[in-house]
Amino acid sequence: MATQWAVKGDYMEACSCDFLCPCIPKNMSNPATHEFCKVALTFEISAGHYGGVALDGVRFAMFAQSQAMMGAGGWIGGLVIDSRASDAQAEAIGAIASAAGNGPLAQFAPLISDFRGVLRAPIEFVRNGAEYQVRIEGMLEQSVSGVGSMSAPGECVAIDNTAHPVNKRLNLATALRNIISAFGIDWRDTAGRTNGHFAPFDWQGQAA
Repeated sequence: MATQWAVKGDYMEACSCDFLCPCIPKNMSNPATHEFCKVALTFEISAGHYGGVALDGVRFAMFAQSQAMMGAGGWIGGLVIDSRASDAQAEAIGAIASAAGNGPLAQFAPLISDFRGVLRAPIEFVRNGAEYQVRIEGMLEQSVSGVGSMSAPGECVAIDNTAHPVNKRLNLATALRNIISAFGIDWRDTAGRTNGHFAPFDWQGQAA
């Protein structure tokens, strides 16, 4: 029997590309800054369910490493789910974050040829206006700062109508700290030159 699910909340990401990441404006048809893209996307669900399993407050992070042309596939991938989530919640996130959930994140599945599994660890996720910080001990430490808009005070510069699965509208940000070390994916930048994004998400789906 199919399982109905819905989740909403906030996400942030930072990657190894210099600001502004060339992948987003060209729908993954432009090469990354380097011969690869190394990225982590972290999510905090404010409200949601997977069938009868409540998902309010659950956090998870997706890690990936691609070739320079992200659309060419051949990605390495991995998933970390907050260790404070129950086993039922973790199973639900595993479905939502994969092809099994038939949701927005399912579009990553055909691109990942080397999925390295699911880990459990405490995930810190802090939002302060247009500033986001994420920490997973020994695996991820990122902080991004939104690019303030001169034409819309109090808002950030954003890119709209993207093909990004999280949200078609992404706020632009620079990564002040960007350290990734998980699933054999390693990246370190503390010079504040790499790319970041953040946005709300609001998804629904039906898992087979």
